[in-house]
Amino acid sequence: MEDFEIKNNDFLRQFEAEIDGDLIKLEYSEQERKIFLSKLEISEKLQEQGYQEKFLTKIFDYIEEKGRIRIVPTSKEVKKFFRANKSKYSDLLPVGMNI
Repeated sequence: MEDFEIKNNDFLRQFEAEIDGDLIKLEYSEQERKIFLSKLEISEKLQEQGYQEKFLTKIFDYIEEKGRIRIVPTSKEVKKFFRANKSKYSDLLPVGMNI
């Protein structure tokens, strides 16, 4: 599995990564110190190779490093990832929100 960088594309409001010529992207919107992670697009090939998990991990770590902003997962893939990694990222949820 090759390593990759994520890019925060402010203009298109999405996180992106290119792997083997395929683009993975996660659309988001920000308001009031919250980031709504709304639409994940990933090819089946990359999904089968385990890149979805790695991509979302990098995004969550990036948001955690920035601090001062909370994650609101709105897509089913992001919610599933969050539930699986709840202990690591529980501080990123807005106060009072449960997933």
